[in-house]
Amino acid sequence: MLEGRKSINGLEVSDNLGHMNWHEAKIACKKLGIGWRLPTKDELDMLYENREEIGGFANLYYWSSTEYDNGTAWGQYFDDGFQVNFNKLFNGLVRSVRAS
Repeated sequence: MLEGRKSINGLEVSDNLGHMNWHEAKIACKKLGIGWRLPTKDELDMLYENREEIGGFANLYYWSSTEYDNGTAWGQYFDDGFQVNFNKLFNGLVRSVRAS
C-alpha cells in the first residue's frame, strides 16, 4: 500500500486509502503506523498544489483533519482546489501524511 509514497515539503504522502467517512479515515491513517495521520486543511491544500509531482490523485473530494464543528470537517476537491466543509459521515477519499 505504501510502495508509491512520495515526500513533499517535509511530509511523506501515502497512496490513496480509499473512500470512507471522516471517522473511518482517521482510523485508516493510524493503522498505517506511527506518525501517519490525515493532513491538516493547509497541508491538504499544499498536496493539491503539488498534485502533479506527487501523483495518484483523483479529481474528487479528499478529507483533512481540520474540523469545522462537531459534525463537519474540511476537505478539498482535487479537480478545482475548492475547500469546503462536509458532514463527517460523507464518504471522501483519503491520503495520509507523516513528517519525513
